Amino acid sequence: MQEITVARVVAVLLTAAVVVVFALLAAAAAGTLARLDGATYPAALMRAAATFAAVITLATAVASVLTQYLI
Repeated sequence: MQEITVARVVAVLLTAAVVVVFALLAAAAAGTLARLDGATYPAALMRAAATFAAVITLATAVASVLTQYLI
């Protein structure tokens, strides 16, 4: 088993932060585009939330696949 070091923990936390920021940016873009398309505020918010959830889910799936090859 590999030893957990501070560098690995920092790398994981920074990667998670970047993924969350990217998901927030994608959600904001989706909400803005939905609103510009004429959607109501609740509908635009639902599209933004769905986009955020999709990006987080995709990042989790990619991380789980990569974990099998890297460890």
